Order: sequence, then C-alpha cells, then structure tokens
Amino acid sequence: MNSVQQDAFIIPTLLARLERISADSHCAHLASGIRGALLRAQEKIEAGHPLDECRLHRLVEQGFAILEDAAREKIGA
Repeated sequence: MNSVQQDAFIIPTLLARLERISADSHCAHLASGIRGALLRAQEKIEAGHPLDECRLHRLVEQGFAILEDAAREKIGA
C-alpha cells in the first residue's frame, strides 16, 4: 500500500472525527477548513485524478494535530 492509498484509507475516519469537534471549540474553525480540503482530496482520489502526495499527507497530519488539540482543550490540559 503506497502513501496515497494509506492516507485515502484514513480520510473517512479522520473526517468523521473532525466533524465531531464541538462548534464552540477553538479548534472547530480549523477543523472545518481541513475537512473541506480533505473532502476535495477524497473526491479527486475517488475520481482517479492526480493529486500532490505531500499536500495530502500534510492535510492528514494537520487533521490529527487538530484532533489532538481539541482533545487537550476538552480535558483542560
């Protein structure tokens, strides 16, 4: 499984988790932007269009970073 396939496999779960961030969270606005970019990337992958592998990987990493920040915010750390 190559890098794009791995990231493509993770995207649906990551999108679902980002969607669950509370709207009153500081991270919600950032999550919204990353979700939009991930959705566009997912559409390109599904359509078989080329995309920048590095950008996709950065989006996935940013998504996880936002989830970590939201979790820290929720527990008050």
